[in-house]
Amino acid sequence: MSMEYDVLVVGAGIQGAGVAEALTAAGYRVAILEQESVAYGTSSRSSKLIHGGLRYLESGQFSLVYECLKERKWLLANKPDLVHMVPFLIPVYRHSRRPPWKIRLGLTIYALLAGLFSSQSRFRSINVQDYEALNGLNGDDLLAVYRYYDAQTDDAALTQEVIRSALRGGAELICPASLVGAEVTDKFVRVDYFHEGKLNTLHCRSLVNCTGPWIEDTNSKCTPRAKLPPLELVAGTHIQVPLKLANKIFYVEAEDGRAVFVMPWQGETLVGTTERPYHGDPSEVAPTLEEKAYLLRTLKQYFPETRPLQLNELSDSFAGLRVLPHASSNPFSRSRETMICCDDDKQPHIVAVAGGKLTSYRATARSVLKKLRPHLAASDHWSPNASTQTATSPVDAKERNI
Repeated sequence: MSMEYDVLVVGAGIQGAGVAEALTAAGYRVAILEQESVAYGTSSRSSKLIHGGLRYLESGQFSLVYECLKERKWLLANKPDLVHMVPFLIPVYRHSRRPPWKIRLGLTIYALLAGLFSSQSRFRSINVQDYEALNGLNGDDLLAVYRYYDAQTDDAALTQEVIRSALRGGAELICPASLVGAEVTDKFVRVDYFHEGKLNTLHCRSLVNCTGPWIEDTNSKCTPRAKLPPLELVAGTHIQVPLKLANKIFYVEAEDGRAVFVMPWQGETLVGTTERPYHGDPSEVAPTLEEKAYLLRTLKQYFPETRPLQLNELSDSFAGLRVLPHASSNPFSRSRETMICCDDDKQPHIVAVAGGKLTSYRATARSVLKKLRPHLAASDHWSPNASTQTATSPVDAKERNI
């Protein structure tokens, strides 16, 4: 059966969900093709944070931080059941690579970008002798502790809610389904895919590749392909330990200087993340023993009460993948800006979204919509509100696969 849409979004992670939501809100007919389930990949394996990215100030990514802080404000106001503010504590020790003055400078810039007089931007020093406020934090050689606020979420639940919003707007979810191939013709993009054991075909005016770590594989199935820059997958691991340390998040420095979060999660404590290049099948990414040991060492360094814990006592561990521009430098120093790539900048039939942050998914979606709008407006093969054949009951099929 052949179906017709304005846009096919491939991938139902947070970026695909956001793009589908924005397109349906703009009045376009949208289908979402997902090979596994909503939030299957990185969108359920993140640090669960809605934040500006304080650490990105160190690498000069001011516009990214500003954009994320604006998005954080919107999410707090519009999705309070999913996104909430949490106090963050940054301890500074004699051995820390970043001295107190540098932390204060970073927090001041962060506050300015968030809106200096906003309650969401305030920070202050905590008395290093206030053991109750520090919740068991190691006090040896502790010079200063700073408290500021950022936000936490359930990444998978947020992604599912955005998908539901897109479906309420008229999008259709085809899941599980795998892309076979997409070819741009004179009139449309012909897309072949497997669903429910059958080869199906749909037609659309543009295809948006939001498949995250699978972006290059998906792009290889498109003719012509979007023009991707050299990319690299970077794995990040988290561990969950069966202890509840506090109702706040600690922003600590690991042995190699990397920033690590120690945060409350599901009544226990989540610790992460790491960064290592990954070259395998994205569906097979998993924490390594070395990563888990590194994170557990970091936790024990800062919280003496956790020192009896052994690796075999972890409640859980998981790994997700980031898509970053390829470079010889370490992953931390690379840009986190979203890369939106097309087969043709003037008439984009194939668009690929590389990278992107959980916090700024709406900003990414707006950029994709801006990129597509001239082409969609110029193409009048069918109206955005035209009726379309569907193979299954939309409501039942949508809700069953979220």
